Parts: sequence; C-alpha cells; structure tokens
Amino acid sequence: MNLSEPLVRCRGAARTYGSGSSATVALQPTDLEVQPGDSIALAGPSGSGKSTLLHLMAGLDEPTVGSVEWPAIGDRAALRPGPVAVIFQSPSLLAPLTVVENTELPLILDGVSEERARALATASLERIGLADLADRLPEEISGGQSQRVAAARALAGRPRLVLADEPTGQLDRASGAEVVGALLTAARDTGAALVVATHDPAVAERLERRWEIHSGRLATVDREPAWSR
Repeated sequence: MNLSEPLVRCRGAARTYGSGSSATVALQPTDLEVQPGDSIALAGPSGSGKSTLLHLMAGLDEPTVGSVEWPAIGDRAALRPGPVAVIFQSPSLLAPLTVVENTELPLILDGVSEERARALATASLERIGLADLADRLPEEISGGQSQRVAAARALAGRPRLVLADEPTGQLDRASGAEVVGALLTAARDTGAALVVATHDPAVAERLERRWEIHSGRLATVDREPAWSR
C-alpha cells in the first residue's frame, strides 16, 4: 500500500434499493477520491443521498454498480477497527458505562489490553476537551457533550479516515459548533482525513472543501468552498 494513495476512491459507485417498479435510486453513479489530510463537507438536504454515500465510503454498504476501494488502507476487511471511523447522528452511548468506559469499549472489544485502551481513551478525551467528564455517566452530560464523547470514541483508535454523518443534526447551534470544532481539531492533530455530511451551511463553511449532493447526484466537487469565490 502506498501512503500517498487515496484513502477511499469511488468509481461509478451507485446504490439502488429494491427492484422493478419499487426500486429507489439513492445514489447516482459517483466518482470521488479522499486524500490524506482532506477536510470535506458533504452538503445537501435531507434525503439527498449523503448517508448512502457515506455508508459506501465506510464499507458499511456495497454499491449496486461500480466500485469502492481503499487504496491506502487495504480491502474492506481492513477498514475497522482502526483505519476508518464512523460518527453517527446519535451518539449511542451505553447508559451504565462512564464516559471513559464508553470511549475505551471498542478498543477492548478489539482485543486491546484494558490498560492500553484506557490510556488511548483518556488521551482522546483530552484531545477533544472532555477529560474532566471521564467519570460521569451519559445521563449526567449534555447532548453536545455526548456527541463529543462519540467523536472521542471514534478517534481513540487514531483512524486515518473519519466519516461523520450529520453529527450536529440533533444539537443546537452552539453545541453543534463545539462538536465540529472538536472534530476539526482532533483530525488536524492526528492527521486524519475528515468528511462531514451535513445540511447545515454553518457546519459546511468550517471545512476546507465542499461537495454538494442533490437527488443522489454528486453535483460539484470543489477544491475550495463555493462561498469563497
């Protein structure tokens, strides 16, 4: 594997659900690449195909036609745990576990020693500004803080590619800004590429590149945000 190669590449990747008259085209044939260090907003309204595309890039789903490859990482089996992390709209923290226990759990399940997992989880919480909440339960923290914990959990394994699917969708503007800021800082500190699917222009403006998707079609792939021209 060449570290200068794209982390993920789509070649004519499309996704249709169902068949015949009931078929729904969620994503039109799409070509794209994500390079190491990229910071990309995948912008578009709800139902435009953002989640479908993100799931294909994450290897959580397979294209109906075309291909998705991860040249700098390996095959689909090599994506997780580790190289590719996904952050969803809902943080999905386990209620009986503390913040640090939620953060370290995926590492422990992957066979990392408890001592090493705790060290990585603690470092990730510190990186995202939540070290002082490590011993609290999910019910004792805010929605914005919960989403930041989910980000810390995804980043604890130091992934090379972070895919965030509407991570601010359930948050107010201030909390959402905190989450995006934490993601950008953590990705920058670790060298990870970051793709954030969002329908919020305020979120999209904070990332270096902007892709736009409408009705399942990736309409523009800009090297600089459209609003800067």
